[in-house]
This record gives sequence, C-alpha cells and structure tokens, in this order.
Amino acid sequence: MRRALRHPARLVPLAFLAFILAGAGLLMLPVSTETPEAAPPLTALFTSVSAVCVTGLVVVDTSTYWSGFGEAVITVLIQVGGFGIITAATLLGILTVGRMRLSNRLLAASENQALSLGDIGAVVRRVAVITVSVEAVVALALFLRFRYYYDFPVGKALWYGVFHSVSSFNNAGFGLEADSLMQWVTDPFVTAPVTAALIIGGIGFPVIVEVLRKSRLTRAMRGDRRRRPIPGWSVHTKLTMVTTGVLLAVGFAAYAVFEWTNPATLGPMNVGEKLWAAFVAGAMPRTAGFNNLPMADLTHETWMVTDALMFIGGGSSSTAGGIKVTTFVLLAVVIWSEIRGEPDVAVFGRKIPGSTQRQALTVALLGVAIVAVGTALVMIETEFSLDQVLFESISAFATVGLSTGITAALPPFSQLVMIVLMFAGRVGIVSLATALALRSRHRLYSFPEERPLVG
Repeated sequence: MRRALRHPARLVPLAFLAFILAGAGLLMLPVSTETPEAAPPLTALFTSVSAVCVTGLVVVDTSTYWSGFGEAVITVLIQVGGFGIITAATLLGILTVGRMRLSNRLLAASENQALSLGDIGAVVRRVAVITVSVEAVVALALFLRFRYYYDFPVGKALWYGVFHSVSSFNNAGFGLEADSLMQWVTDPFVTAPVTAALIIGGIGFPVIVEVLRKSRLTRAMRGDRRRRPIPGWSVHTKLTMVTTGVLLAVGFAAYAVFEWTNPATLGPMNVGEKLWAAFVAGAMPRTAGFNNLPMADLTHETWMVTDALMFIGGGSSSTAGGIKVTTFVLLAVVIWSEIRGEPDVAVFGRKIPGSTQRQALTVALLGVAIVAVGTALVMIETEFSLDQVLFESISAFATVGLSTGITAALPPFSQLVMIVLMFAGRVGIVSLATALALRSRHRLYSFPEERPLVG
C-alpha cells in the first residue's frame, strides 16, 4: 500500500489535494474575509482549488471579499500550485540535503516532465531562479506604473505589482480588480508585463532552460567566448516554440477580425489601441485567465476560437493548462502523415515513436470526454446557453479562468463540477501522462493483425 502511494502518478494528486484542503481551511478562517463572518466551505474550497490549480475562476470578487490575509493565502496557493508541490518539495530537499535520491528525482520528473533524469536537480534549481527572476521584474515594472502614473500609495502599488506578477507568471488569472485588466486595456505599461509573464510561464520550464542554456548570450555572460557551434534545439522545444508563436498569431487575428467593429469591445478604440488590445486578448486564452475585454460581450465567433485556444493550452511542464501544444501539434502531424500516406510520423527530421502518438491521442480524447461530461452535468441543472456552459467548462478544465460571467451564478452542484474539472485539468493530465509513460510494457509475442473498417 505504501509503495503504491509513492508512485508519482498517485502521489502528485494526493499532494495537490492536501494543499487544496489546507488552503481551504485557511480561507475559512474569519480573518480571511473582509467581514467578521467566515467564508462558506464551498466558497473557500472553490477559491482554493482555483488558486492551487492556477485557474482564476472565482465565485466572489477577490479584492472586496477577501481580506489582506486572504489575498496573501491565495497568492501562496497560486505560487505553490504553479511551481508544483512536488517540485517545491524537491527543491527544499536540494537546499537542505544537497543531493537527491532517485525516488525524489522520479517524483520531480512526474511534475516537471524533465527530459533527462540526471538533470532533475539542475532543472528544479533553474525553475526557482527563473520563477523569482521573472516575477521580480514584472512586479517592479507594475509597481513603478501603479505608483508614479496612477498615483497608488506605495503599499498598494507594491502589493498590486507582486500579486499580479505571481498571478500572471503562474497563468492563474486572479486579479485585484473586479474587471480584471479592463480598466488598463489601452495601457501597454500594465498589460505588456502581464502578457510577457504569462507567455514565458506558459512556454514550459524545460524549454526555457534549453533555450537559455544554448543561447549565445548566456554563453557570453558565462565568459565562454570560444567559437563553438550551438547545438540545435530538441524536437520538443522546436514544437513548443513554433506552435506557441502560431497560436498567439491566431488568437490575435481572431480577436482583431471578429471584434474590430464590436461597439462593446474594440469598436470605440483607435487603430493602435485595437491592435494592442487584440494581441493581449488573443494571448489570454493560452490559460492566463485575465481579461482586458468584457468576455460576455464577445461575438460567438470569438467565443469559438477562444474555446479552441483554451483547450489546447500552453507548453508541457509549464504553469499553463490544457492538453498542451505538443499534444495538439503531434496529433496534427499524425493526421498529415496519414493523409500523405507516410510510413512513419516524423517532424523536424525526427521520427515520433508510436507510444508517444498513443499518449497524445489518449490525453486529447480524455480531455474531450471530461469537458463533454462536465458540460452535460451543468446543462442539466442550469438554464444557461450551451455556448456559455461549454466556455465555462473548457475554461475550468484547461485551468484558464476566463468566464462569460456565470461562475458566481452557478448552483452548488455545478460549482462542484467546476471544481472537479479544474482538479482534473491541472493534476489529472499530469498524472495521466506520467502513468502512461511509466506503464509501458514489452511483450515477447504479438497478436495476429486484422484491419477493421474505419470511417
């Protein structure tokens, strides 16, 4: 029994669950709310799950309902949830012991999906450095803007900077204003740092580490001036970077085209403001959760594109959710190879193993099934339209946090469904991918082949 619980695919969900319950307990304390009354259990649990799973869906307004202590608890939950509970525990082990056991390396690999087992310790240390560095730069940029342009008091400007930097880098989407980023929609000095943080956080730590390690600038900073060829990026890094760029362009184009004349969104802005607001809005469905435009007023075409972008999500081993960009692009490559009649599935000159193709298909189809079941359960109990409920379900599963405004109006059972979707989207996909990778089997025999009719 004990050995079974130490399996990474089982331990990761249990660790997340334990932290969620601890966070809910803290949020239920009277000191966590602005009023003397304690938060109801369901409200505290929903907020804790949304924070730990770095989603951003809320049933109460963060800035007016929760006290400073409550907001601090939410910030810690976001940080630990984004960093990864197992990764955080492994980092503490590195700092205190100075070395890692093989079992700890496996546990960290299940959360960070590092490409080399021997590099886990170095990867986790770099994750901590990258996290602190990006959040510090973003917090400073936001603090200066809030303090010297909007004339916030020093304490408020500092807290707004820190909270939004943590929330954006971890793709959590929690904000301290009821309208999220809408009041700063035309201010690039606020929205640019937030957007940059969420893009970096959504790329994935292994990709960031590889790009930094193989860049000429990094070598120059280390004093390595030898003219050696720079090794090429791995297939995973190439797929992630290219697909991320393409999806950002698709999001920008969709919001610009479908919202250009919408009087409730981009319509009243000038051309420059429209282009910038469309880019920021198109980046948010990559599981960031902030909104600079009123989501309820978007066109149905924009909702459809947003649904797709949310479901795809960000990079593997990132703070983003969804089925991940590599899963999506691998399935696209499989389809293209089949259409062309290719004997192998290859990308960037590398053959993709059949086991990886099956893993991608399993993750994607299970994601579709989870969203479909969640949507159906909510539709049974509510009178909201299918567009609204589907949007909400995908946002929960993909840990995005964007909402058409129906979250707080959902009945208790539907809120529980959203809780399950958030937990499954954040923890279930990681555990599933780990379990599939660790359960590969090799048989000494094969069954006779037969081809059923397809299509």
